[in-house]
Amino acid sequence: MADDFEDLLAANRDYAANFALSGFDGIAHAGVAIVTCMDSRIDPLNMLGLKAGDAKIFRNPGGRVTVAAMEALVLGVHLLNVNRILVVPHTRCAVASNSEAELKSRIAESAGQDASWLPLHVIDDQVRALAEDVQKVRSHPLIPDTTLVGGFLYDVDSGLLSQKV
Repeated sequence: MADDFEDLLAANRDYAANFALSGFDGIAHAGVAIVTCMDSRIDPLNMLGLKAGDAKIFRNPGGRVTVAAMEALVLGVHLLNVNRILVVPHTRCAVASNSEAELKSRIAESAGQDASWLPLHVIDDQVRALAEDVQKVRSHPLIPDTTLVGGFLYDVDSGLLSQKV
């Protein structure tokens, strides 16, 4: 067990040796918050030309504006200097290109046990879901009208964002 994470801990020690964010204030210096998918093909800061400390980032399967994501956005807007919010799902997303039954079957096969009880929030129409999520943010009583909110689709094959909402 002690060696299970040693490669990552060694990399962390290298990272910490040149750590430059000590004492950082934690606000979003570029005023940006991003809600996006957990997919590792997405590099939220670099895709927007930002650096550490510029944005608040919330990730979940599908990049949906969930209750937890909305909590993060409200905190960001009122306490962390956020004045622009980007909601960014992506192409070739597993939760947007498979049915709930297909995903549960794959999970059950991998886990070796029933997964039918697990709620998976698949997306049957990404653009419609994105429009709903952007409207959810724009209409939230604790998100001021002065906060800019946009919906974008990230192409994992080209690296390009296209604004949809």
